[in-house]
Amino acid sequence: MADITVNGCRIATDADGFLKDLKDWSPAVADALAANAGIELADSHWQLIHLVQRYYQQFGLSPAMRPLIKYAKLELGAEKGNSLYFLTHFPDSPAKLLSKIAGLPRPDNCL
Repeated sequence: MADITVNGCRIATDADGFLKDLKDWSPAVADALAANAGIELADSHWQLIHLVQRYYQQFGLSPAMRPLIKYAKLELGAEKGNSLYFLTHFPDSPAKLLSKIAGLPRPDNCL
């Protein structure tokens, strides 16, 4: 994936589309990253983006799927704290895609 352009500014990404500088993240950058993945962000997506950002602030790393689901269950309840809910919002590899769109580093154990 090439760098992205948001509001006329070039934002550097790595080969997989993760931000090279986490300080470049903004809601507009998230929208652009999501659009590249074929996702239009709704309020429910933003709730998960903010959740994964809180996880990162609290633990200092991007979560893999299992810890992310446990954290979501604690923070958002069982209805949203399950893998199916995440898969409907961020298909294929939710932890990886969600971390990318949230402007976080790639989770350690995601391929």
